Amino acid sequence: MPTSEASQVVLITGGAVRVGRAIVEAFASRGYAVAIHANRSLEQANELSSQLSQQGVPTLVVQAELREETAVRGMIDQVVARFGRLDVLVNNAAIWSPRPLEEVTADEVREYFEINSLATFIACQHAGLKMVEQATGGVIINIGDWSIARPYPDYAAYFPSKGTIPTMTRMFAVELSRRNPRIRVNAILPGPVIFPPDLPESARRLAIESTLVQRAGSPENVAHAAIFLVENDFVTGVCLPVDGGRTIGS
Repeated sequence: MPTSEASQVVLITGGAVRVGRAIVEAFASRGYAVAIHANRSLEQANELSSQLSQQGVPTLVVQAELREETAVRGMIDQVVARFGRLDVLVNNAAIWSPRPLEEVTADEVREYFEINSLATFIACQHAGLKMVEQATGGVIINIGDWSIARPYPDYAAYFPSKGTIPTMTRMFAVELSRRNPRIRVNAILPGPVIFPPDLPESARRLAIESTLVQRAGSPENVAHAAIFLVENDFVTGVCLPVDGGRTIGS
């Protein structure tokens, strides 16, 4: 049976770690019920859910393999069945790892598109059409990447999959608003807010020095942007860089 434990409900994919975790905590602090999606990070998701539950936050952990369409749709159905509504969807989950261009295979490119692009499309479609039925509509936020504008080496399979996010965001903003004008769709394009643990210090310094603010960002910066995009009800179809000016930096 659906419950009415909270006035608003948010689902964050990849919500157990790093940027996703910061987004979960930001919405929880503002009174949302939070649904935390995880796949391989299920243990961390359960730990986070337990911590938030102890603070009185209604939570739900949903496991889904994002390469499977039925799993993506089932994840959203599970959230709606539990809470009776879905007000905000944040498509944060993604895969990325370096590989020289010479080693990239078609299967690898296909996997990136399945998880980073197609799963986002299915989630937007399925959640968005449920939001259409809600008088209050809803908000969808897709997490992209600033560097699709200025790609760097060794991520040839990753960048095309993230390059779909701005077009997809604008398309869903148009499509869903025609069905319910209270639905808004935006994207966040993070810059250097997290670094791979094996990234050389020289590369880390270069990324920071290439920002206009001359410092690294944090997952919390992305979370604050997500809150802004939800709370400002006159912003839709926007792809917001949260990169310290990295996109336009020299």
